Amino acid sequence: MSLSIRGLNIFVLSIVVSLTSWCQETPPATSPQPSSQSAPQSTKPEAQAKEKEKEKEAPKPQSGSGSQGQTVPGSSSTQGKVEGTSKDRLFYALPNFLTLENGGQVPPLTTGQKFKVVFRGSFDYVQYPWYGFLAGISQAENSEPGFGQGAKGYGKRFGSAFADGTIENFMTGAILPSLLHQDPRFFQSGQGGFTRRTGYAVSRIFVTRTDSGSQQFNYSEVVGSALSAAISTSAYHPRASITKRYDPTTGMLTYVHNPSDRTLKNTASVWGSQVGYDTITTVVKEFWPDIHRKLSHKRKGDVAPAGSSQK
Repeated sequence: MSLSIRGLNIFVLSIVVSLTSWCQETPPATSPQPSSQSAPQSTKPEAQAKEKEKEKEAPKPQSGSGSQGQTVPGSSSTQGKVEGTSKDRLFYALPNFLTLENGGQVPPLTTGQKFKVVFRGSFDYVQYPWYGFLAGISQAENSEPGFGQGAKGYGKRFGSAFADGTIENFMTGAILPSLLHQDPRFFQSGQGGFTRRTGYAVSRIFVTRTDSGSQQFNYSEVVGSALSAAISTSAYHPRASITKRYDPTTGMLTYVHNPSDRTLKNTASVWGSQVGYDTITTVVKEFWPDIHRKLSHKRKGDVAPAGSSQK
């Protein structure tokens, strides 16, 4: 993916992040105060026994960070197809399956689950028009001119953008997390003000949870994005080439030398862009539940009925 396209993505996400301060105005839910009057002493023993049985049968909410174990309708805590993941989508479109709002006590993902959820997100139907849009911008800017123009050039740019995103997703979300026993999920905080939550989200680029529940440097993100950038620039991005260009003023063809994109400098630049892009995306993930509640006019204390399914 060209640096100009990544710059556009980061600019758009920066605007989105600026909207999250507006979501901090969401009023907290008010829970009913328990009555100061004690229950009448004339309750029958049979009724008391039935109440105890109901309490035992009722499912207990799972404790977690941010929402005190409550399940918010439409939030990322809604169970996804892979156990321990979500079926949430950022802005109702972009896959957000590795983000949990209520994930304080969730079990670790197995290697198979890590690969399965990353595969589902990487080949989601939303990705195809998105990469097509990025390839169109790259074509219009004639970035990486070694790809050429026309349908053939567009196809190369589309394949390159798709491969860039897919390789990074698997490196940072499945391959290295499996080898290093790190958890690829993002666990939202939901606690504190805008500055504190933003700092927490940014720190998750460098600190992550292990499968055993401890904290560790996020090798999966930092090293994984570096490896994906190296594979991207050295495997299929254009080599040095010479292209023909028609000059309408002279009516002559000119030959233009296009330098190779397979350089260490370009690899480092792509790596930095990927980490920056992922950082802003993580901040958006932290505040997305607040944005969702604001848009759907729901409050943080709203609880889905027991046994109901969210679609």
